[in-house]
Amino acid sequence: MQKLYDEVATLDQRCYEKFALTPDLLMEHAAEGMAHFIRENFAKKSSVVIVCGSGNNGADGIALSRLLHLDYGVKLLHAKMPRSEMAKQQKQRSNAIGVEECSTVEECDILVDALVGTGFKGEFSSELLALVQSMNASKAYKIACDVPSGYQFLADTTLTMGALKKEIYLDKNKEFIGEVKVLDLGVAREVYETDSNSYLLDLDDLKLPHRDKKDTHKGSFGHLACIGGEKVGASVLCAQSALRFGSGLVTIVGGNSSNIPYSIMSSELLPDTTTALAIGMGLGGTYSNRGLDAFLDNDYPLIADADILHMDRLQDLLKRKNIVITPHPKEFVSVLKISKTVDISVSQLQKNRFKYVELFCQMYPNVTLILKGANVIVGQKDMFFVNPHGTSKLAKGGSGDVLSGLVGSLLAQRYEPLHAAINASLAHSQLALNYTAADYSLTPDDLIVEICNL
Repeated sequence: MQKLYDEVATLDQRCYEKFALTPDLLMEHAAEGMAHFIRENFAKKSSVVIVCGSGNNGADGIALSRLLHLDYGVKLLHAKMPRSEMAKQQKQRSNAIGVEECSTVEECDILVDALVGTGFKGEFSSELLALVQSMNASKAYKIACDVPSGYQFLADTTLTMGALKKEIYLDKNKEFIGEVKVLDLGVAREVYETDSNSYLLDLDDLKLPHRDKKDTHKGSFGHLACIGGEKVGASVLCAQSALRFGSGLVTIVGGNSSNIPYSIMSSELLPDTTTALAIGMGLGGTYSNRGLDAFLDNDYPLIADADILHMDRLQDLLKRKNIVITPHPKEFVSVLKISKTVDISVSQLQKNRFKYVELFCQMYPNVTLILKGANVIVGQKDMFFVNPHGTSKLAKGGSGDVLSGLVGSLLAQRYEPLHAAINASLAHSQLALNYTAADYSLTPDDLIVEICNL
């Protein structure tokens, strides 16, 4: 688990004030970190083109050219001539040792993007956009300095400075970042970083519900009740996922009970042994808000997804103490509106997912949120976790029902909601990553089968 930050300028400033490190020293360490990555992964004399902008991101690239000079076939391409004082100083240094320059993106082994960094918030000019497109067309291995410029550059690796930035993990940026590595800036990362309430999840953070106790029976591992509805298939996927992930008993309650597998029980009433509820998957219009009272007039931990997230009854559900909701972006926009948090479009949400997740969790601190997407965000109260391990394999109807089953299973096994959400999300990602057939062929049934191999 790694810390995430809204910005790192304050962390840089802390280095200046507390550790007596100058901006020039931090830049030299950033450049050395990039140079080390290249030395470790590419043979000497490999050709390198470094495309630089006019600010300090460009200055990082110019400093890199000096460090690689002679050992590698380095050329600098100045998209714009240096304007910041540090960029001017770095260019003076590179000129002094004779670093070559070029005017177009030449064929090379390694292409480094040092056009603009995190401070860039505008739009590229047509000239810069054409340059980035020519960079993307290169067959070279592509490295982004700090962040891919304007999130238009298609990096194979992003070498980010000091600490991880949240903006790297917006869904819309996932296409561009490649593998992300953090470079130290003159002090160890543990010294550079300060407290944070946001974290990047690693696959190693997954804690599976292994059965370590020997004196047990099926009731020891909980009983999940899945509220059925019009589309029984969604409830079945949820139920099978929950059973496979360790829940001792799973029952589909109410709704259409035909074609339910033998391993899943069915009932018209909520079982007395219920330890958690799952509702929303395939619910449709089977029940009115009042008709749901028989299932929801209790304080069982609850996973809510899909259709229930569009119903007015959601306002009451959000008052529960142990509830997890798992919306995709369109459903979360509905949740935000029904909960009277904010009324926005899906595109507005996707531009600033962290902002709206934090706003919702502030208003509903008892709710645990799993916002699905290319990078899943799990939030509760003032704690936030990003799961970046999702894959397009999961872009298939029914995948979300499997996730709900994983969450519901852990809730039934008496996991705290936040821990259930984190571990279910990581398990869901790992299931897809473990699937080795064609990426387009993954089905929800395949995910359920893969649970055996976690």
